[in-house]
Amino acid sequence: MIRLFIADDHPIVREGLRRIIGDCPDIQVVGEANDGDALRDRLREQEADVIVLDISMPGPPFLELMMQLQNEWPDLKILIVSAHPEDQYAVRAFRAGAVGYLTKDQSTDELAEAIRRVFRGGRYITPRLAEQLAFELGPQSVAEPHSQLSDREFRVLLLLSAGRSLKEIAGELGVSPKTVSTYRTRVLRKLNLQTNADLVRYAIEHDLSS
Repeated sequence: MIRLFIADDHPIVREGLRRIIGDCPDIQVVGEANDGDALRDRLREQEADVIVLDISMPGPPFLELMMQLQNEWPDLKILIVSAHPEDQYAVRAFRAGAVGYLTKDQSTDELAEAIRRVFRGGRYITPRLAEQLAFELGPQSVAEPHSQLSDREFRVLLLLSAGRSLKEIAGELGVSPKTVSTYRTRVLRKLNLQTNADLVRYAIEHDLSS
């Protein structure tokens, strides 16, 4: 029996996932959480084999959360199920420890197959994502500017585009506002932008906003 944990901040989504899994005799939902902090607390009380994780939950940024999960539960298989397109987040998610990535518009059969595959030790990559990865690795590929950002710079981009102040971001990242300002300068330079308003527009145009 595959012990599945569902982490998503939308009750309707969690209910839909429970119903899908209810038709799978080899998969059992053993717990749920609606934010990153609750997720870690509940995983300490209930063991799981696979977690279906949404990128845009409240709590720690998803890259940080995934690293925390990997450190504390190294055998836990993390399957991302997100509304965000694969080409925007999947590579970073895999780099942080995910073993699969699905968008929420994919079929219920694909979700069940993805859970089974990652449980068996495999990875789940859709044909669309495989094509995207092949394109990005090709000799003539042209990556989006934000793909050149480091993970920390990418986090600063997301937080700034969400309207967070330098002080708020500094508190969340555990660094000084001056350090955040340095990251902001790097992000603006790498994206060829000038202001925070430009960052917001960029995030919206590239479907990076939550």
